[in-house]
Amino acid sequence: PQPKKKMNFKAMTLRTLGTALLAVMVTTTSFAGNPDRAGSAGASYLLINPWARTSGLAGTNMASVYGIESTYSNVAGLAFNRNTELLFANTNYLVGADISINTVGFSQRIGTNVVGLSVMSMNFGDIPITTEDLPEGGIGTFSPRYSNLGLHYAKEFSNSIYGGLTMRVLSESISNVRAQGIAFDAGIRYVTGEFDNIRFGISLQNVGPTMRYSGDGMTVTGLVNGTTLTVEQRSARYELPSLVNIGFAYDFLFGENMKLTANGQFTSNSFTRDQFGAGAEFSYKNLLSLRAGYMWEEQIGGTETQTVYNGPAAGFTVQVPTGANETLIGVDYAYRSTQNFDGIHTIGLHIDL
Repeated sequence: PQPKKKMNFKAMTLRTLGTALLAVMVTTTSFAGNPDRAGSAGASYLLINPWARTSGLAGTNMASVYGIESTYSNVAGLAFNRNTELLFANTNYLVGADISINTVGFSQRIGTNVVGLSVMSMNFGDIPITTEDLPEGGIGTFSPRYSNLGLHYAKEFSNSIYGGLTMRVLSESISNVRAQGIAFDAGIRYVTGEFDNIRFGISLQNVGPTMRYSGDGMTVTGLVNGTTLTVEQRSARYELPSLVNIGFAYDFLFGENMKLTANGQFTSNSFTRDQFGAGAEFSYKNLLSLRAGYMWEEQIGGTETQTVYNGPAAGFTVQVPTGANETLIGVDYAYRSTQNFDGIHTIGLHIDL
């Protein structure tokens, strides 16, 4: 009787998570894929996946990604963490724009549960301060910074069903203006097939309350009838760039040493065009992985495109086992082509204990 109650509780929990995710997805997709709303959302850096392995597949691997790297596409993949994982990535974003992204992640398995923590920081370099009187600058610089702190949880409900949740604390700031907010992600993955080589995934990302800028930079000081007055302006509120991912992955197995994973994905965006993507990853003995992918949307590469990405992505992973417990230490690299800039380079280091 006791195990039966436990299974009933798991089933009830899964149904609750799935129902909640489906309800929010229906609400989100009712206005998703609307290009007329492009540019009206804020916190757009949430649409950037900073991890190298995912970037090498053009972000098309939401149904197959695992570990802490899954927290930016489908957090249910975190449930596949073996034990302890450490991950670091540095991205030279839009080469020539002097934008860098540093991301650190940690996850730990506890029974059938996995918890994780990630921090992403986006730095735009030093920008000259200009005023109406000094349009050429010369009075110092300021450094915009976007960041988010993610708390992640995933659970293995059964041998085929996995789910997860993420909460992010968001921050966008310069020296005298700041906006803060909170966002939530949720995801589910279903695994089937004789060798667990067929996977389906669905996830909802970036759902949360609106954000608004505030700070001393929103004030204006002037003289009115000989009296100095300071007036504080209020910025308009902006929404988060919510989206829904639906993905599929299939593993083609070639003996015990080689595997080819095919990925397909549909992304329904609330504030820009919908996207369709495909990618493939070839793995040899869990030591070497080669990957490539492409994400397509209407008018991509044209004059009215709504994305900076205009071509394929590619990357690789080299890792080696060390120690008696087969700790894996690896290096990841990815390149993603863009228009008007010299692409995006991402390099990462991962340790799987």
